[in-house]
Amino acid sequence: MSRYYDDKRRSINVSPAIKIFLATLAIMLVVGLPTLFIMKNIKNNHASNHGFLTDAWEDIPEAGYAMNAAVTDEESAKKAMEVAEEDKDYTHKIGTYDDECVTIGFAGDILFDENYAVGDKFKRNGDTAEGIVGSSLLEKMRGVDIMMINNEFPYSDRGEPTPGKTYTFRARPETAGILTSMGADIVSLANNHAYDYGEDALVDSFDHIRDQDIVYAGAGNNIEEASHPVYYITESGMKIAFICATQIERLDHPDTKGATEDSPGVFRCFNGELLVDKIKEAREKNAYVIVFVHWGTESATEIDYLQRDQAKEIADAGANLIIGDHPHVLQKIDYVDDVPVVYSLGNFIFNSKTLDTGMVITTLHKNGAVNLQFVPAIQSGCCVNEAEGEEKSRILNWMAGISPGVHIDEKGYISP
Repeated sequence: MSRYYDDKRRSINVSPAIKIFLATLAIMLVVGLPTLFIMKNIKNNHASNHGFLTDAWEDIPEAGYAMNAAVTDEESAKKAMEVAEEDKDYTHKIGTYDDECVTIGFAGDILFDENYAVGDKFKRNGDTAEGIVGSSLLEKMRGVDIMMINNEFPYSDRGEPTPGKTYTFRARPETAGILTSMGADIVSLANNHAYDYGEDALVDSFDHIRDQDIVYAGAGNNIEEASHPVYYITESGMKIAFICATQIERLDHPDTKGATEDSPGVFRCFNGELLVDKIKEAREKNAYVIVFVHWGTESATEIDYLQRDQAKEIADAGANLIIGDHPHVLQKIDYVDDVPVVYSLGNFIFNSKTLDTGMVITTLHKNGAVNLQFVPAIQSGCCVNEAEGEEKSRILNWMAGISPGVHIDEKGYISP
């Protein structure tokens, strides 16, 4: 480019190629910047409508395909919307933030018993999750379409502690409102503490949870109720089934009573025959089947052989996703015959210990794709907060290290 200066004004002699470049740049500035601004506003509005960051909606490596979660034609949509007579009391029709997908959040163990440090903190905090569960976690819990938590105790003023049991839990009935403040929609009672204060306290729990318009699964007034899948049907025609069961205690005569044909209790799956039947039943009804199972060895980051064997059994029966709890610590994420298995979510807000924990957010798309994201968090001092910065990277790297069968990226997205 040649340049010369005139006494009256400064000029630049520009070649034709540079003129074309400058014209193109001007068009980009005039047209491109407003377009980017509009797109950014659309994305921000989308995030606001869903209650959490749009990262959860990105096209990421898919974690397999939910074969019968998709409603791709009129016939399958009609089948998904059908509700059998025996399922009417267990089926909930819901709207979703997005017609093309449904989001489901999962968190591990919680405790509201005021005789323990964390329950006492909830009491002093006014029986609300605000200020105990970090704001960004609460935003995610409230923002998903369905939020599920493991409820490791009964709500009651009745009953006596199980004789000889080291730890027995029971929370005041009014503390069930904490679930609502967390954004919970469904809780699992299939665990080894739901029966700590006997039959009366367990039955009271059913009423107090229902009073909060929250669904429970994995326990009931009889085995039919305890083992029955809970169904959610979206307005767009997607059907999701939740089945909750417990391996613990692994005894013929456990402290935590299993429900029978005519007595209350939990859904025990140490013998997995009935669990397999319920999974197959839900699949036949065109549902995406989630099995939330209480299993494993407490405080062990390694899975045990009973988890390994039953994961295979559950996957073979037709489950689409397996979520585990009970060990109180995080365990690996894996795929068993293309079925994602989160072996243990650990504590969510259970005691005063400093422990790594997290949420799992699953997004089921109508086209059959499934996104799975692990959200790292830290329980400490009777609070739980989303991990950020170096701590987030540390937990994600640790989870990736113990999960050789999966890839976990820097945002927590999981793929085979």
